Amino acid sequence: MLFRGYDGPGLTRRDFLRGMSSAARLRFLFDNEATVVLCTPTYALHLAEVARQQKIDLAASQVRALIVAGEPGGSILATRERIESAWGARVFDHSGLTEVGPMAIECPENPAGLHVLEEDYLVEVIDPATQQPVPAGQLGELVVTNLGRWASPVIRYRTGDLVRVDPEPCPCGRCFLRLAGGILGRVDDMIQVRGNNVYPSAIEAVIRRFPEVAEYRVAVDQSRALPELCIELEPIRPGLAAELIQRVDQAIRAELLFRAEVKAVEPGTLPRFEMKAKRFIKKNGAEIE
Repeated sequence: MLFRGYDGPGLTRRDFLRGMSSAARLRFLFDNEATVVLCTPTYALHLAEVARQQKIDLAASQVRALIVAGEPGGSILATRERIESAWGARVFDHSGLTEVGPMAIECPENPAGLHVLEEDYLVEVIDPATQQPVPAGQLGELVVTNLGRWASPVIRYRTGDLVRVDPEPCPCGRCFLRLAGGILGRVDDMIQVRGNNVYPSAIEAVIRRFPEVAEYRVAVDQSRALPELCIELEPIRPGLAAELIQRVDQAIRAELLFRAEVKAVEPGTLPRFEMKAKRFIKKNGAEIE
């Protein structure tokens, strides 16, 4: 389909939107009375930040739902509440892989969990170390076999995604396997800090509870015997740094049982992301794979 809009004829809809700034995309949403937005949780929050700067009332738009994917944030309670509050709309988590296609959906009746589309997939949850099945309710790695993808069969594909099967029936009545909390993290994302196994999603779940934080970044120093974390917080405006550092530091210690260096940076300093966020970096600046 061709879209003839702001930039003249001959553009596909995808090319047209890709070339827009975030502010222009917000205007586009309002002008075209869009009702559903698909993006990463990070970009949903970034659009909310741009809307605040532009004095745009997102809740006044026609958007009634955001389908988010690409990151665990859609099922992280603090992150989804922040998105829903800013947009005045319901967040639906979604999961899929390039190798297998769209794989799991969130039902309206039971938020922050994913139903695996078992008509099209066989799934297993295994211990990443032993490769043996784990019981329902225990954390493990998702393994997928697709059943209906033409010319692209995948058999017992190790996704690297950490999940926990919910053994309880879902209120929606679907009998599809349900993953409690959606995708909880990545097998290779785990960092050991002072004897604690820490996943990025756990840190995000703490930081996103503080509305004063516009963005954050975590630097991991693995050059020592015990890895150390430095958490950089970007407040939404100047003057909030001192109290914010103290509150986040206390929350990290109380809930994750380790102490990290927490410091503030100037507003507008940290990078923004339209696709998957890269908030965890090594001390030398390289992204943690």
